[in-house]
Amino acid sequence: MFDKDNCSKEMKHSIDAFSNELKNIRTGRVSPDILKTILIDTYGSKTPLTQLANINNLDNMTLNVNVWDASIIKIIEKSILDSNLGVTPQTDGTNILLKFPELTAERRQELVKIISDITEKFKISVRSIRRKHLDDIKILEKEKSISLDESKKFQDEVQKITDISIKEIENLSNTKESEILKV
Repeated sequence: MFDKDNCSKEMKHSIDAFSNELKNIRTGRVSPDILKTILIDTYGSKTPLTQLANINNLDNMTLNVNVWDASIIKIIEKSILDSNLGVTPQTDGTNILLKFPELTAERRQELVKIISDITEKFKISVRSIRRKHLDDIKILEKEKSISLDESKKFQDEVQKITDISIKEIENLSNTKESEILKV
């Protein structure tokens, strides 16, 4: 039998992943979350920066990274430079200061394009989940596990869940774009 809750859960996971991806794109105020995706190659494995240091805001445009192990500061600096955040680390003992520049109009437009690309990627993800579940329904129908009417009903339910999920992705995207464009 077809399980529409499973379909909803899979699409919800895509929406959550999209939301997390958007958090990595900064708007006016710099958030420590922007450093969550930076992995540091140390101690024989790749470790998230958040597990090697305390990260907090000094002001709207400056982050302070307080590294616990002074021997890995150079590695962390290099990883931050390689991450394309557009910021140059300034080291002071075990503290690394990251002063982010104000967003220019040009950079804001670039960020909107990046958001648009990410949005499209996640819409495709939701549509592929829809395709998988529609294929499952057609297989059940072909095996005579469900009737033609049930098949049509389940396909309509999958389409409704898809429409709601894509609308939610669009809403999140529009909200983030308006945050970025607001000066």
